Amino acid sequence: MFKIWAKTMVGDKIISDYMYINGDRYDEREFMNYLIEICHEMDQPTPVLLKHHTRSFHSFNIVTFKSSDFVESVDFDKFVLENATT
Repeated sequence: MFKIWAKTMVGDKIISDYMYINGDRYDEREFMNYLIEICHEMDQPTPVLLKHHTRSFHSFNIVTFKSSDFVESVDFDKFVLENATT
């Protein structure tokens, strides 16, 4: 089981957040699917996922998407995914 804490932020203030919990083992090849599910649950567009995003999450347990990583306009500065598995 693993958890990913997703949050949208303006500056340093959290605007919305969501705890994604999956009962399976974490599989880095499925990261895009986890991202799509999280964005769907938060009712927001899915950002463009680049190789440096996945490397950041796998290496540092956190990834930050800027508003420029979204094709659609968004009302926040950052979208952050953090590995919350204890």
